[in-house]
Amino acid sequence: MNIKKEILWRIWVAFIFICLLGGAVFVKAVQIQVSEGEYWKSFADSLTTAYISIEAERGNVLSADGRLLATSLPFFEVRFDPNTESITDELFYSKVDSLAFNMSAFFGDASEIEYKRRLVNARLNGNRYLLIKQNANYHELMEMRSWPIFRKGRFRGGMIVIQQNRRVTPFRLLAHRTIGYVRPDVQPVGLEGAFDEYLSGVEGKRLMQRISGGTWVPINDEDEIKPQHGKDIVTTIDVNLQDVVENALLKAIKTHGASHGTAVLMEVSTGQIKAIANLGEIEKGRYWEKYNYAIGEGTEPGSTFKTAAMIALLEDGYIHINDSVDLNRGRYNFFDLVMRDAEQHDNRRVTIQRAFDMSSNVGISRLIQQHYGSQPHKFINHLKKMDLDKPVGIEIRGEATPFIKDPSNPDWSGTTLPWMAVGYELQLAPIQILAFYNAIANNGKMMKPYLVQSIQQYGNVIESFEPEVLNSSITSQKTLEDIRLLLESVVENGTGRVIRSDSYKIAGKTGTTQIADAGTYSDKYQSSFVGYFPADNPEYSCIVVIQKPTSGIYYGGHVAGPVFKEIADHVYSMSIPMHLPVNLYVQEETVSVPILRPGSAYDARFLLKNLGLLYEDYSDTEWISSRITNNKIHLSNLSVNKENIPDVRGMGLKDAIYLLENMGLTVEIIGSRGRVIRQSLTPGQMLNNSTQITIELG
Repeated sequence: MNIKKEILWRIWVAFIFICLLGGAVFVKAVQIQVSEGEYWKSFADSLTTAYISIEAERGNVLSADGRLLATSLPFFEVRFDPNTESITDELFYSKVDSLAFNMSAFFGDASEIEYKRRLVNARLNGNRYLLIKQNANYHELMEMRSWPIFRKGRFRGGMIVIQQNRRVTPFRLLAHRTIGYVRPDVQPVGLEGAFDEYLSGVEGKRLMQRISGGTWVPINDEDEIKPQHGKDIVTTIDVNLQDVVENALLKAIKTHGASHGTAVLMEVSTGQIKAIANLGEIEKGRYWEKYNYAIGEGTEPGSTFKTAAMIALLEDGYIHINDSVDLNRGRYNFFDLVMRDAEQHDNRRVTIQRAFDMSSNVGISRLIQQHYGSQPHKFINHLKKMDLDKPVGIEIRGEATPFIKDPSNPDWSGTTLPWMAVGYELQLAPIQILAFYNAIANNGKMMKPYLVQSIQQYGNVIESFEPEVLNSSITSQKTLEDIRLLLESVVENGTGRVIRSDSYKIAGKTGTTQIADAGTYSDKYQSSFVGYFPADNPEYSCIVVIQKPTSGIYYGGHVAGPVFKEIADHVYSMSIPMHLPVNLYVQEETVSVPILRPGSAYDARFLLKNLGLLYEDYSDTEWISSRITNNKIHLSNLSVNKENIPDVRGMGLKDAIYLLENMGLTVEIIGSRGRVIRQSLTPGQMLNNSTQITIELG
């Protein structure tokens, strides 16, 4: 019995002890949680450290000549730890007045007394991360490091400096969208996005400590793992040309009250983009580079696509440019739809060259329907051979996918082919149209447009990007000769004559496209001009597209054409090499290869054979024109028929009189010697009742 009582007594003692111990733990937990919680939480925070990623300094985006298009400028956040162990009361209170004086004098936003109050309160309250200045530049930082207490450094003076890099574009608007940006939670844009892997560098690591309030502060002055700076990218952009292109485009958009527009200038032989401008209205009368229309906006190109249609017809041998076509007074029915020319006229049968000069929708579409109506796939195959169905693959993300409708498409109809011939029912981005015209200027070789020529690190090239050929030959040389003649004629005699230059030759094509809105063509237009210059030795190609002009003028030759002309004039005036070769070549060719003027084919062949000169003869008519390429003369047909006024400019007086009088015209002559430099009747127009023509010699 006694043993039993002994055991029970011990159990009760143990039970009571456990209860008392549990009660004590509970009481202590409540005490820590309620009365001492803030103290212990602050203490725990002070013991928390971690490695924090430090952003690397981003590489620069440079122009072709090394000027900064985008760079990162350092800005600094400056804080103060007045409670660091090395700052004694004696040091703090002996220097706080001077420190407050310097802060008040430098920042000018508070009095010396106010700054002293803030500093003293921070020390008394145990603040170890007092904000002194945000977004300080380097010069401001150097000034602050000279102040009392701060001049002792991070550990002895409590000055904490955190560097933050900010991306800036020194030229602001110029090529802003093409340069682009990289931002958190936003799709990267432009070259910044495309080359982010090179530009971003490698993050570093810094050991940080979390203090009271959850704020992280660096433990050491230096990073534990230093970030590796990003590499620089060198673009193909010429800042001077970019400025010309941007301003010419902006002036035209404002003049015509357009919604937006784009202009691109490219080097013919390489595909290097020397300037690219994209301007859209952000509010009434204000424009900014808000979208890359040149690359991302696929639209129906309109009449600029007629060149591709002409290449197909010429390549298959269905036409010669001196053949004729019936324009039916600018109106023609294809099944249940009416095709109209842009301007009303009474022309019937004109030469194909004249139809192209006029940008006749009826003429071009009738030719395409006549020869490909029963075999549309053959026409489409020509377009694919010219790579018009493929993106050009430019570095920037967001290139629009070309759309070339195929006969197997459910939406293909009887009117699709004639409308495709004049640039409808298909979509291309401006950069893709430019690459096509650049190929014509480059003897048929299509180059990939590109914007970056090299990657550099500390001034040393570590990777280069060379010109890339997309298509070695979009068509035959014979067809190219005819197409280049047609494009030159557009500017000399056709819809592009408003931009004709006496100093150098321009070749190109105008475009005036009705814009579809909800499946119906509206009264809004897209105005465009694309071409190259100088036409006889192309150096640059250029496209200008302006959307929805509201000034009442919307034809491509009058809206986009002058922008092209202003760009070309500036380039020509700034490029001395573009001038010198002209004089040198003329001197050389007058010695080794004579300039052969338009005239009798028989006389030309006789002369060339007897002089033993190299020439290629593509002509099969009585009259020829010629061009010189690589010291070789190329003969081609001169457009002559009995229904249209011939082009006698460049002919000698005897040939001109013979040709014109045999057409029943009375010839009046101005001048006494030289070649024909002007004629009163427009080449290619219908003869009709014309009986007299005036020609001027010079």
